[in-house]
Formats: sequence, C-alpha cells, structure tokens
Amino acid sequence: MTSTEPLRVALAGLGTVGGGVIRLLDANRDLITRRAGREIEVVAVSARDRTKDRGFDATRFAWVDDTSALANHQGADVVVELIGGSDGPALTLARATLGAGKGFVTANKAMLAHHGLELARAAEAAGVPLKFEAAVAGGIPVVKGLREGAAANEIARVYGILNGTCNFILSKMEMPDEKGRARDFADVLAEAQALGYAEADPTFDIDGIDAAHKLSLLASLAFGTTPAFDDVDAHGIRQVIAADIAEAAALGYKVRLVGVAEAGAHGLFQRVHPHLVPIDHPLAHVTGSLNAVVAEGNFVGRLFFQGAGAGDGPTASAVVADLIDIARGEFGPAFAMPADSLDVASKADSGERRGRAYLRFTVEDRVGVLAEIAAAMRDAGVSIESLIQRGGHGDDAGAVLVAIVTHDGPERCVAQALEKLRGSSSLAGAPLWMHILE
Repeated sequence: MTSTEPLRVALAGLGTVGGGVIRLLDANRDLITRRAGREIEVVAVSARDRTKDRGFDATRFAWVDDTSALANHQGADVVVELIGGSDGPALTLARATLGAGKGFVTANKAMLAHHGLELARAAEAAGVPLKFEAAVAGGIPVVKGLREGAAANEIARVYGILNGTCNFILSKMEMPDEKGRARDFADVLAEAQALGYAEADPTFDIDGIDAAHKLSLLASLAFGTTPAFDDVDAHGIRQVIAADIAEAAALGYKVRLVGVAEAGAHGLFQRVHPHLVPIDHPLAHVTGSLNAVVAEGNFVGRLFFQGAGAGDGPTASAVVADLIDIARGEFGPAFAMPADSLDVASKADSGERRGRAYLRFTVEDRVGVLAEIAAAMRDAGVSIESLIQRGGHGDDAGAVLVAIVTHDGPERCVAQALEKLRGSSSLAGAPLWMHILE
C-alpha cells in the first residue's frame, strides 16, 4: 500500500533542469497528484547561489548550504540530484542518501556509468529506489522502456543517437552555406556554442564521452550486465569535415554519431563512433538536438524511441516521472535485475566484427599516393568497393581527398591497413574511419 501523505523531495541543484523540475511541479500540480495518488512536494533545496533570480520563488523551500546534508533532512523522503559530476559532491550525496534509507533520483549519467553498480547495491540493501530516467536521452522514456516494457525480451542489440550536441552539429553541417557548400565543423560548433547547444568546453560531447556514459547504462539495462564504461570504445566527431558530409550524401547516407552495444558469446561490444547511416534508416532522419534509441528484442521486434535528449522541460519531465513512480510505490532494481544477478561481461574484440567502412584520407597531390593506399588495403585483405578522389580542400588547397568504401569484411583488416599507412609521408593528416550502419 502506498502512503496518502505527500512525497517530500529534497532537490540538489537549481540550474536548468532543477528549475525545470520546480516549474513542472507547479504547472502540472493537480495532474501529477492525480497520477501519483498523492502530492509531490519539494521541501528543501541546495544550490550555490541563494540570491540568483530563477523565475520562481525559492524562499518557500528550506535552503541547505551543505548539499550532502540533504541526505539527512528530516522532512525529506527522497533526494533528487541534479548537480552533475562523476565524483565529488554528487557521489557523496548519493552514498549518504542511500545510506540514510531514502530514495534517490538522478540525471547524472557520468556518476552512474562509473559507480552505478555500487549505488544499485546500496539501494537494494536499504530497500529504496534508485531511479535515473533523466540520465539517458533526456525526456525519452527509454530506461523505463527497456527496464519494464521490454523486460520479457532478449535484446540482441541497442543503438542510437545519444548526444544532442553532436547531432545538432552534424545535421547543421548538411545544410549548405550561402555558396551552396556543406558547412565546416568549426563554424557549426561555434554556432552551437552561441545557441547554448554546446558548452564552452565541448570535449565531453564532441569526443563521444557523454554518449559513451549513456551507452554503458543502456547496455546494462538491455543485457543484464554490470555498467562497463571503461570498455566503451569512444570516438567523436572532431575529424568529420564538410567533404565527408558531401561524400556521404552522394553515396546515399547521412553522418551520425551512433552508439552501438551488443552482447554475445564473445563478450560485450560497446562503441560510440561516427557512422554512415543509410538515408532510408530512421536514424538518418533524426536531426537537430534530438536523440533516438533503437532496441531489437527477440519477441517485440524493433523498438524505436525518439525525442528531445536534453533541455529543462524534457529532462525535468523524466525526473518527475521517476518521482511519480516512487510516490506510487512502483520501483524495482535500478538495472532491471538485482545487482548481484548482473553479469560481468568481458570486452568483445571489435576486430572480429564484420562490416563495410568509409575511409577518408587527406594526401599529398603527387604520383604514387593512390598506389600506396591501394597496396596497404590489398596487403591487409581489405576489398575496395569504390574509390573517389577529390581536389584540394579548405586551407590546404594542395591536398587531395581520397574516400574509400570497403566491401564487407573483418574490422581487423581495416585496422591493419591503417596501421601500415601510419607515418606515411604521403598522408597530410590522420585518416578518418567511419563505420557503415547496416
């Protein structure tokens, strides 16, 4: 039986998402109360600046300067953490809250990717909920979808677009500039920063780390394995140039940063990497800052989740959805099964995977360069489906772009071919390897 008393919430962090939670609870109070079966009431908050104008009256809440003290706030039943960071105050608060026997809701994918197993065990020992719908894909209910909706299925693969900043940049690069050309990465990144889609230091986003955090959590939910962020092979989009966008379009693809996870007899495979996505695949039509996740179940078939992956409204919606579940008394193990039932999967060897690849080289414009690249491919056992050579690009007008699409084959062979070319004086820059999503 659930209580009819209000669910009392202590909230750590009053930034974009924290403020969104307050505004959502205010705007939809009656509806949320009906759906939860009781009121959800914020009783205490903690943030860096008491005086900041946040667009709502924060004086109605008890203010706690020491964030970790929220764990022992006598008026609170559950703590919501929205301050971020894999360690530090967020982790201290999580441990203290669960240790005090209170439920914990978080949007912190980095903390869960690194410490999720520990926190799941602590929540189970205390018999309290650990909920994190907002940690993966913002307002998209993919955590609930995997943990509950697809719980009866064996999931073969989970993959998708997990970072809105990268997706915004890549889809903007597809839009021609005033001269009808695809736009360069640096220009679009600057625009994303100006619009607030990218941080001043965008490293976590554009290098694939944020997406890797999320992928490790999805893999755990999908396959019943312990979160294994350190085993995610993460590459971002820094090397993608306008010419790659144009070549992809000519071949019938869009470039997207895709996270892919599969579990099999040879271990757990997890990778975040720019991919060429066929134009008729649903992910090719996910544009702007949207996220999308695909899960393939043995009975349910393909599930496709799409929506806003960030922002105050969507992320706050996911946080409050978790609070509604807790108010109803509906919660189970954080990662869909008891922590001690999660498998510790070995890291799969990506070299054994088969697929087609797009390889782009920036080379010196001189005789013999194409022969050198072709010989490296031949010696490594890579079969070339097509080879395209273009003239100079960008500031280096004397350089030539060579784009190769391979036939289906082992990834190990492509890696060996690129290793043979490492340090070659013919190459004016590092090659770009993008996988082709089949």
